[in-house]
Amino acid sequence: MKRLRRYARVFGYARILCIFLIFAFVGLRVWDPPPLEELRVRTFDAYQLLEPRKVTSRPVVIIDIDEKSLGKFGQWPWPRTRVADLVKRLTDLDAAVIAFDIVFAEPDRMSPSLAAETFSNLDDETRNKLKSLPSNDQVFADVLRKSPVVLGESGLPTATPRTDLKLPLTGLATIGGDPRPYLFQFPGLLRNVPILEEAAPGRGLFTIKTERDGIVRRVPMVMVAQGDLMPSLTFEMLRIVTKSNTILVKSDEAGMRSVAVPGFELPTDKNGQLWVHFSRHDPKRFVSAADVLEGNVGKDAISRKLILIGTSAVGLLDLKTTPLDPVMPGVEVHAQVLESALTGSILSQPNYAIGAEILAAILFAAAIIWLTPILRPILLLAFGAVIVCLLIGAAWYFYTYHNVLIDFTFPLVSSTGIYLVLVFSSYFSEQAQRRRIRSAFGQYLSPALVEQLALSPEKLVLGGEEREMTIMFSDVRGFTTISESFKHDPQGLTSLMNRFLTPLTNAILDRKGTIDKYMGDAIMAFWNAPLSDKTHEVNACEAALDMIDKIEALNEERYEEARLAGKPHIPMHVGIGINTGTCVVGNMGSDLRFDYSVLGDSVNLASRLEGQSKSYGVPIIAGSKTALAAKEKFAILELDFITVKGKKEPEVIYAIAGREDLAKSGEFQRLRNLCIEMLSCYRNRDWDGAMSAIGRARIADEKKSFSALYDLYAERIATFRASPPPDGWDGVFALTTK
Repeated sequence: MKRLRRYARVFGYARILCIFLIFAFVGLRVWDPPPLEELRVRTFDAYQLLEPRKVTSRPVVIIDIDEKSLGKFGQWPWPRTRVADLVKRLTDLDAAVIAFDIVFAEPDRMSPSLAAETFSNLDDETRNKLKSLPSNDQVFADVLRKSPVVLGESGLPTATPRTDLKLPLTGLATIGGDPRPYLFQFPGLLRNVPILEEAAPGRGLFTIKTERDGIVRRVPMVMVAQGDLMPSLTFEMLRIVTKSNTILVKSDEAGMRSVAVPGFELPTDKNGQLWVHFSRHDPKRFVSAADVLEGNVGKDAISRKLILIGTSAVGLLDLKTTPLDPVMPGVEVHAQVLESALTGSILSQPNYAIGAEILAAILFAAAIIWLTPILRPILLLAFGAVIVCLLIGAAWYFYTYHNVLIDFTFPLVSSTGIYLVLVFSSYFSEQAQRRRIRSAFGQYLSPALVEQLALSPEKLVLGGEEREMTIMFSDVRGFTTISESFKHDPQGLTSLMNRFLTPLTNAILDRKGTIDKYMGDAIMAFWNAPLSDKTHEVNACEAALDMIDKIEALNEERYEEARLAGKPHIPMHVGIGINTGTCVVGNMGSDLRFDYSVLGDSVNLASRLEGQSKSYGVPIIAGSKTALAAKEKFAILELDFITVKGKKEPEVIYAIAGREDLAKSGEFQRLRNLCIEMLSCYRNRDWDGAMSAIGRARIADEKKSFSALYDLYAERIATFRASPPPDGWDGVFALTTK
């Protein structure tokens, strides 16, 4: 279990979650819920809107029972004898096949025998003559036997009684198993009158099922009605045209694949539906039935064409909505199916397309899982754009060049979902990291620096990083005496320390410093970590001077408080040591407890310099690297050339006496020149010259700022007069205390 958790941390919990999401998306595609299906079919609509099927020929003609026809020959239904005349004329014009998008479900009420019963004033001879005449349905049936006609039938959602008609059998052969479970089922069937059914060479269902949104995109080629496999009207027309007695139905474990007759194999979806490759509504497909009946249509308009008889008259019109047209006669939808088949532009969404979509989704999702933590956001965005272009481009290529419908939305949605999970996971992880950084560094850095570090955590290198830094140590002078005055008031001492440390801390944080630790009344801080600071030496010196200013302000407040309370006032003073050098910074400590801290020889030297501030009588002492980097910004005075206890390498140390305004003052310029003269004489063993410079410096130092420094050198010179330094002495003074 520990190993699994370790692998999970290495690989990333978000990545593992996304792998499970891939399987979830695959399951979703297999389930194919309505919203996913609707997104897919809407995408296929867009294909056809952008590039509809081009009409290169018109092998199908619609004989339209239109307003003109009804005006000429009366309202519908017409006598079957007129319908027979229409069929006979079309047959004479060499129509390849004639199909009715109409059901003749009831006997013709205008047949002679039925008319004889309706007229009460007929004589017996006339009545008998009428009854002896063949019915209109018989006349129509006789024409049907001599013509290549397919009668239309309609599937019904409610059960109807089966008939005992002995119809010519159309053979149905299946390959790949029984397709019935996948096909549309109709418990009922609306047939034509038996005499017509028996006479017609073919019968087919013209039932069209719309999608959930009411749009016709697919038309069933084979259906189950009253338990029997039955072809669609259009496919039955193709069977009649090819003079085939058998329809071949192919299926596999995923459902239907295709239906075929010799010369035609139409790919279907798993439910036996053909995707209709639509062109725009075309009035040129339509020929008025009145023109055919009146002999106004030439043979070239009908010969060897597939004929659909339907209606566009008001009140009879069967309107459908297609991806291209909001209103299209239902009979024209059948015509579009036939045109697509006859011109070789059938659309298909083969069963393997689902596998291709799933494979694409897995590959792209895996690529995103792999690349998201690696690539920069702009590169990842570019990669995502490439993926989108590849998906859309591939889908468009298959549609335009191969008439194959490939759904790019599923791989796109799944890849986008995976990407969003990774992005949000990264966001929440980043927020958690920022909270950890704020928590870890809130007590060390200023709020502005903490926020900058939280926004750019890549700037933080934990665990030990070598870089040049500036270190500061500060300590209160005479803290023992101050503590003794509070021996009966420990809470007062605590309050004083908080009151003292708060402004000093703020001075450091305001100058981009990092608080390393508090050691009683002492503070350790550093610059140039965890965030880089190009002017860390200057900022450290500024912070030190700010600390001195804040201590002076605090002393004034405490003096006034002590005066009003009638208590003695003990002023607080600090000594500060600053040094710059190469250090190691990072998480230091044990497995149980660690702090973000700094180690190195430069740290030790900074601590030693703070300890010597009392000896030299100045509040701020800086090492040579710090002083040289900040010399243009501050009043800097060289103090000595020393080796601290425990070190062999000497270091020139300096006092940070004030800011740039003091450095440019005439008084400080004179003091610095006298100090340089004093040190030069001292290091050259010119004791008299050194003492002369000290005397003149005491006079020039009106504020007595460096009196302790002059006393220190006067004492050393007196010692060296009595006991001269050894030969080869270079002016280095070895400190004996920390």
